[in-house]
Amino acid sequence: MKHRVSVIFALALLTLGSLCAVVESTMRTGFARLQYDGGGDWYNDPEVLPNLAKYVNQVLGAAIPTDQSVVKASDSRLFDFPFIYVTGHGNIRFSDSEITNLRTWMLRGGFLYADDDYGMDESFRREIKRIFPERELIELDASHPLFSSYYDFNAGLPKIHEHDDKTPQAFAMFDDSGRMMMLYTYETNISDGWADPDTHGNPQELREIALSFGLNIVHYVMARK
Repeated sequence: MKHRVSVIFALALLTLGSLCAVVESTMRTGFARLQYDGGGDWYNDPEVLPNLAKYVNQVLGAAIPTDQSVVKASDSRLFDFPFIYVTGHGNIRFSDSEITNLRTWMLRGGFLYADDDYGMDESFRREIKRIFPERELIELDASHPLFSSYYDFNAGLPKIHEHDDKTPQAFAMFDDSGRMMMLYTYETNISDGWADPDTHGNPQELREIALSFGLNIVHYVMARK
């Protein structure tokens, strides 16, 4: 995995415009975790977002807050966060008002990263279809710019957790302008590798791979807002 020098992120921190506004918003609010109903453990591994923020700050010289915010889809605070993360092992269920809020938030520029922690695939796909019945999840391969946004993942999506031993997949949903509104990773559990070393016992090399791909996600989203 070769490091790919990027000037886009550096320019975003120094220039004005919509990209700079998104970066400044993330610097101010940080990342947020989505709390949902339905019975799934939306709260598991609470250290993953703080660890990702610390890694991004270290590598990019950024100043993203390292505490984890938690937000519900029904909360007006949803619109304060440009980057929201959702995970879990079980069922996800949104109310009708939450569906409306999430749709509006994503169409206005919000980005949702969903990482299947093993068991949320069926309910997540169902709820995303409720949010955007007219759009489809599109599978991404290693040729997509996400995979080379900062680090090169030319072999494709890394597999961090065994799950059902299937090939890891990345799916995205785009708005009419081509902006990625949502990324969904399946059969990989990237964020498992953002947890503390003792949480899952992942070796440091695997955690570094997971954090590197996490940085690619953040960098790609910021650079293309």
